[in-house]
Amino acid sequence: MGAFEKYLTYWVLACIAIGIGLGQIVGDSIQVLSSMEIAKVNIPVAILVWLMIYPMMVQIDFNSVKDVSKNWKGIGLTVFINWVVKPFSMAFFAWLFFSNLYDAWMSPKDAEQYIAGAILLGAAPCTAMVFVWSYLTKGDANYTLVQVSVNDLILLVLFIPIVKFLLGITQIEIPYDVLISSVFIFVVIPLLTGYLSNKYLIKAKGEQWFKEAFLSRLKPISILALLSTLVLLFAFQGEKILNQPFDILLIAIPLTIQTYFIFFLSWFIGRYLKLPHNICAPAAMIGASNFFELSVAVAIALFGLNSGASLATVVGVLIEVPVMLSLVALANKWRY
Repeated sequence: MGAFEKYLTYWVLACIAIGIGLGQIVGDSIQVLSSMEIAKVNIPVAILVWLMIYPMMVQIDFNSVKDVSKNWKGIGLTVFINWVVKPFSMAFFAWLFFSNLYDAWMSPKDAEQYIAGAILLGAAPCTAMVFVWSYLTKGDANYTLVQVSVNDLILLVLFIPIVKFLLGITQIEIPYDVLISSVFIFVVIPLLTGYLSNKYLIKAKGEQWFKEAFLSRLKPISILALLSTLVLLFAFQGEKILNQPFDILLIAIPLTIQTYFIFFLSWFIGRYLKLPHNICAPAAMIGASNFFELSVAVAIALFGLNSGASLATVVGVLIEVPVMLSLVALANKWRY
């Protein structure tokens, strides 16, 4: 492990501090970047996420994708955790903390809003960033692509019914432009680019050069894009963090517990099913992380930009990368 990867935690903390400081220094000017959106998907963040995802996509061997049915246990684990367990465990932790353990520190109205935001996060498992977590844990690229594709198809069908049931809302509309544009930006474009460059580079330079020279150069780009994303996210949300630090902390606790709970549950079920490490790791990662672009967009559409529900989804964004990096380190430490 190189020095950069070894001290990645400290780099993350530095990026958080830089992001908050940058947001304070440039003030409203940062809103120019945060307002650059397509269907609620921030363009600068999308470019950085694309740079994180591309190294995984370029490794996909499409001749092997047809054999992914051999990993049906991994796909079954993903579906079970994401759609039978995760939304309901998130609702439980949110209810336990916001309505019970925190009743001395927040009003019932705020608790209700924070529960709603947590539920929106729990009902939208990861679509894009799981490619990054899979890449960092040396997950099977072909399996990761298929599990994300299956997840996206189920999301189209089950997101609305689950949110309606858990929130008790009878009139809810999913912003399909957000869903479609996110899938196109974070999956289709890097997948197509990765496929074309894979074929061209192997043909032009040879498979050995591709694996030993080209892929090794991509890893630093992926990590730098990850850290740059952190800086931007914390620059965009720095004002909220500084204005409501205690609420941010209270919201972060159950969201963090939920993330670790889902990871450990997925991981140990995967071990029980005797999944290989390169299948078990991405299967555990996809449930632990969230499709935060969709969650934030729906929270804003339903409850408003300055609502407690929107704040809860934003906190989900803020804790996502640091918490998931700790799980990446754990999955790599437990490699078998």
